[in-house]
Amino acid sequence: MKTINASIVIILFCLAIVNAQEVIPLYEGQAPGSESWNWNEAAYINEAFNLNIVYNVSNPTLTAFLPDEGKANGTAIIVAPGGAFHILSIDSEGYAVAKWLNSRGIAAFVLKYRLVKSETENPIAELMPLMADFKKLDEINAPVVQMANQDGLTAVKYVREHAAEFGIEPDRIGFMGFSAGATLTLSVVQTATDENRPDFVAPIYPYENAILGSAIPEERTPVFIAAASDDELGLALHSVDIYTKWLNAKQPAELHMYEKGGHGFGMQKKNTTSDHWISDFETWLKFQKLISEKL
Repeated sequence: MKTINASIVIILFCLAIVNAQEVIPLYEGQAPGSESWNWNEAAYINEAFNLNIVYNVSNPTLTAFLPDEGKANGTAIIVAPGGAFHILSIDSEGYAVAKWLNSRGIAAFVLKYRLVKSETENPIAELMPLMADFKKLDEINAPVVQMANQDGLTAVKYVREHAAEFGIEPDRIGFMGFSAGATLTLSVVQTATDENRPDFVAPIYPYENAILGSAIPEERTPVFIAAASDDELGLALHSVDIYTKWLNAKQPAELHMYEKGGHGFGMQKKNTTSDHWISDFETWLKFQKLISEKL
């Protein structure tokens, strides 16, 4: 009974956070390409991984987190949680990040992008066997990755078109993501046009093999990359490779590779060196003049 009660408290807390924010549908009616999807978004708490997740997203949205009045600095970041394109780690890689960004004067927009449909109410149990075979997982995900990329591009376009009403500078819109969300981040920036290209990006422990597009922008687009050397999915070198490509393209590039932290550290405190990624990100944002040096 204690576990059930704790879960209810967490669910109510998460609902309170979302209900206090504006939830913005990305499309009028069904999203293009998935008009036949008739399942409903659901939430799930996985106690083994200490994760609050969302799954079965069929109607993509942005949840707007805006800084307190007088603290906004004109910068905005779209935040894409990860979860292998099957789930979204909505707290650690979404809402918690957005609240931290708000504390630094940045407007945040948490993106729920389209996901592969779960056939049960335990999406993590469905996903785990697939993680043993990335090739098979990539084949399953491929059509949805294309849809998620369109959601990401649409999100950037929306935030830029509505920059004035959100108090945002249209040339200070970034995109950051975690794991699959980091893969989406890089796909968005490498497939974008001028109207939907982010001005800076921050892929955190990305998976390189599923990234769409190969054209690193010619326009100045700073990148901040972070991962852990002990990433149990073996993705540490993916970050190194991405960093090298951006460096060779003569783009401003910064890479932080932490000795410990594993995959999926997000905003969770693990008492490892990865706990400091967010402070390193803050330093980078200051250096890029995206937040004030006085914070």
